[in-house]
Amino acid sequence: MRREQDIAIGNVVGSNIFNILGIIGLSGMTRPVYAAGIQWTDWATMVFAALLLLPIMRTGFKISRREGLIFVLLFAGYVAWLVLNHNG
Repeated sequence: MRREQDIAIGNVVGSNIFNILGIIGLSGMTRPVYAAGIQWTDWATMVFAALLLLPIMRTGFKISRREGLIFVLLFAGYVAWLVLNHNG
């Protein structure tokens, strides 16, 4: 049973990597893609969120209520920060 879960997770991760790098890369070859709106704080937030997920992946993707609440509050704080710092 464990082997099948590993294959499923690998399939999802591989599909996401291909979608991000392959499809966006091919689209960028036909017409350049400009992401001027993405700032370093956005990139840092994405990397930080991914790093926070590492311990959860090591525990078999079990998230406690407290961990879930922390993630929801962090997400709400990030969205609030985006709304308050919108320069448009």
